[in-house]
Amino acid sequence: MDLGLEDKRVLVTGSSSGIGVAIADMLAAEGASVIVHGRNVERTEAVARQIAQRGGKTVAVCGDLSTDDGAAAVAQAAASAFGGIDILVNNAGGAVEGKDRSWFKATLDDFRQSYDRNLLAAVRLIHAVVPAMKERGWGRIINISTAAAHTPTSAQAEYGTAKAAMLNMTLGLSKALKQSGVTCNAVSPGMVRTEGLTRFLASFAEKRGWGDDIARAEEYIVNANGQTSKRVGEVEDIAYAVAFLASPRADFMNGTNLHVDGGTSPSMH
Repeated sequence: MDLGLEDKRVLVTGSSSGIGVAIADMLAAEGASVIVHGRNVERTEAVARQIAQRGGKTVAVCGDLSTDDGAAAVAQAAASAFGGIDILVNNAGGAVEGKDRSWFKATLDDFRQSYDRNLLAAVRLIHAVVPAMKERGWGRIINISTAAAHTPTSAQAEYGTAKAAMLNMTLGLSKALKQSGVTCNAVSPGMVRTEGLTRFLASFAEKRGWGDDIARAEEYIVNANGQTSKRVGEVEDIAYAVAFLASPRADFMNGTNLHVDGGTSPSMH
């Protein structure tokens, strides 16, 4: 199927690693002009070079979206790269690293940092680039959330709540953009194979006396987390969902949240 993304201009935030790389790569393969974004200059430019070597149209833009000035600079550079932005994929973010973030361990500063890094980073870019989409009468906003936003656990309290707010924002913004030609949808990944997951599985196996048997840890968690699919997700699973939502073929989808989590979430929506 031709997704109709040829020459669409896309900003994928947080696309210097993990899920973001797969999204940027897939959209470029569909003919879109892709702005690769990250905070690490070397990694971000490396991803852009790889896409260009495969024939994709791409540039690299670096900056910190957790500050107003940083986000404004990224938005300006991204819009200048190809003369505008048609599709915004808010993938940047992540949990506060390196500490226990359960409900009574996460501090107020942890919550503030997570909201700045996840929710407010997306809001800053939406304010910067969406008005021009409305003027042109077409655009796509795709917010990458997490299964923990709607199926929370006692861990990662600050991350789950920030991503839950992103889902609320997604629906509210879709209504604010009513009949404008601009849609806003979300994707909520479950357990997806990334470098971060590999580190987590290694730590999980070690703590349980399984040595470096990551496969055993993976099987244990897949069986324990309520999945109805028997495998861990791959980054391409998320990229497929994003590519469809980004395309004109998804014109009749607005304000929705796609669960791409192996059946983890016990919900009808």
